[in-house]
Amino acid sequence: MSLTKIETLLHAKVNQLQLQGIGKGHEKVVAGILPAAEGFGPRYLLEGFGNSPYLRMNSNAYLGLGLDRRVIRAEAEAVETFGAGPGAVRFISGTYRPHVELEKRLAEFHSRDAAMLFSAAYATMLGVLPQLIAEDTLVVSDALNHNCIINAIRLAQPARKEVFAHGDLVALDKILAAYRGQVKRVCVVVDGVFSMRGDHAELGKIGAICGNYDESYEQGVITLVDDSHGVGALGRTGRGTEEVAGGKADILVGTLGKAFGVNGGYVVSSAAVIAYLRESAPLYIYSNPITPGEAAAALSALQIVDSREGVNLLERLRGLSLRLRSGLERLGFETLPGEHPIVPILIRDTGKTSALVEHLFAHKILATGLNYPVVPKGEQEIRLQVSANHTEKDLDYLLECLAKFKY
Repeated sequence: MSLTKIETLLHAKVNQLQLQGIGKGHEKVVAGILPAAEGFGPRYLLEGFGNSPYLRMNSNAYLGLGLDRRVIRAEAEAVETFGAGPGAVRFISGTYRPHVELEKRLAEFHSRDAAMLFSAAYATMLGVLPQLIAEDTLVVSDALNHNCIINAIRLAQPARKEVFAHGDLVALDKILAAYRGQVKRVCVVVDGVFSMRGDHAELGKIGAICGNYDESYEQGVITLVDDSHGVGALGRTGRGTEEVAGGKADILVGTLGKAFGVNGGYVVSSAAVIAYLRESAPLYIYSNPITPGEAAAALSALQIVDSREGVNLLERLRGLSLRLRSGLERLGFETLPGEHPIVPILIRDTGKTSALVEHLFAHKILATGLNYPVVPKGEQEIRLQVSANHTEKDLDYLLECLAKFKY
């Protein structure tokens, strides 16, 4: 037996990605974090790049809670009490008090009956969606849905699948009208906030359209929303897309690894749905949960978000995001309106996108370029992500560096 033949093919595939300008390349390794100083936010040290401090503009940690001493202390104390890992899957002996307390608090935060933790939000979607797909089920998906939704649909292998153009609710209405009498159940699945652009789904309108057709299907029309980029980053109180767009998903997926600054994913819904998923979702049943320490840290972060302090953090985040958007427009860069801390710079060219990423890195700024096929051709972009632990001086420095870039 030998890997020689297949390794030749694999090397060729990797080289082709690099030639196309879409290869991920070597990962940059964070070797340390410098605290905020002199009006600037935290800076990051990278292995192999000496003591050069980098401004991080490509993190999902929208509220900076991963560096909050209270969150860190909560995790440390739980590790001392319960150990470093769970040691088993949930239904054997891997359920600890922090898991139960966090699930209860997440359900309350989202005004749902029950919640259920997974190892990651990606695993949550892969674990949840296929369990909602039965014979004669139609799945309807937004064209810009995240990769986790795309792969969950592939895994589920629904009898019928339809994809509507991004945000085209007229198309959604036509799909639901066309399939009456052909399937028993419909599952409409969308992102809350679309991770490449920072825009959000019109959940209130989507819910109204689905409600119009619910009686037309024997088993109804179910809405499943992944609001991983919305919860804790959007809305006055951080309730995400539901707070700003109205409506209420039948089943809501969220993450602990973005605004809450920790790790893991979760789903909230009715008690009946969660009870069913605990018995049927393989990525829950056969995978270890997040550690008790992570659950305790996430609970601490959630308590901060769901407080006056959290409201103030979110207000600060919106102000910083607006400052960056206004600065980009002033410099002549194309961006998208909105209040979400994902602030895209639409470059619309793979080579230029890669060149701008390199330009920013040369100026000690970490930013992520999104090229085809991660995004459609003509929509290549730099995805900037604002955090509440950024400062105005950070954003002004970023804008100064962008002003020096020549296409």
